[in-house]
Amino acid sequence: MLRTTLSAASLLLATALASHTTWADEACQSSLWGPEDQLGAANWVSPERTKAAAALVKEGQSHPLGIVIEPSMPSYPPRYTQLQVVQPMQHFGLEQAPLVGWDASYNDDMLQMWLGTGPQLDGLGHMGESGMFYNCNKGSEFSAITGLTRLDISNVPPLIARGVLLDMTKHFGVEAMAPAQGISAHDIKAAMAAQAVSIGQGDVVLIHTGWTAAQLNTNPQLWASQTPGITNDAAVYLASLQPMAVGTDSWSAGALPPKEGDKAFYEHVTLLKEHGVYLLETMNSGRLAQEGVQEFMFVLGQARLKGAVQMIINPVAMW
Repeated sequence: MLRTTLSAASLLLATALASHTTWADEACQSSLWGPEDQLGAANWVSPERTKAAAALVKEGQSHPLGIVIEPSMPSYPPRYTQLQVVQPMQHFGLEQAPLVGWDASYNDDMLQMWLGTGPQLDGLGHMGESGMFYNCNKGSEFSAITGLTRLDISNVPPLIARGVLLDMTKHFGVEAMAPAQGISAHDIKAAMAAQAVSIGQGDVVLIHTGWTAAQLNTNPQLWASQTPGITNDAAVYLASLQPMAVGTDSWSAGALPPKEGDKAFYEHVTLLKEHGVYLLETMNSGRLAQEGVQEFMFVLGQARLKGAVQMIINPVAMW
């Protein structure tokens, strides 16, 4: 019986290889927006939703959601940031700048960094599973060393939406959540009910844990090695609400290490690959939580670098 089963499995494998298909191919389902879509939940941007988001600006307040990036700040290895300021061809009077023709003084800067550092937008080409990414795109077919040929962030339109803050420090009664502390689907539902917050189609959801404010400067090693965040089931629940993006004030949207039975970073698969929902990491949500700002206008216009997987960002919250 075992030999027969193995023979049948071998025949199935040979047939799959011969036809250049895999079980992952067969299980893959096209996006809600069709088999050629590359934008995912950015398709929720519309004139109607933009006008509705603008109507949330009542006090004229604004707040940068990107934290300050420093070359020395810890990053997920082997990521790093290096900045150099130079004075090419003039060096403050030591040489004349020949192309200018007068005693010009100026600084330029050069940056070498991983774009998935600090406050960042994770594009739909960032993470998949078994070689498959959003909308049945195979990594082997679009992931070139010179840049992604599909699913890159240069095609993503300005993300303008109603922003929603879920204050999980308020939910748990703490100033900052603990290392590896998970936020379950039940926690999200309870926090939404207690804080009278709703999440609608096309919204941008920010989850405040207090992690970066509490740990980045005082204990950078702990900040970089562990993080509170959503559990695998919470990612599934959030995806069911059809948001445009989900963000946290920690460098990983998911809890690390994950709770027993969960997969590390699997919220990336659920949100990016399965639903086309963008991820926003290391968001500066402290002021919103302190002032009780629960909904706001969210605006993000990321740098449009052709082929890029991720991008450092500084979205703006306005209310």
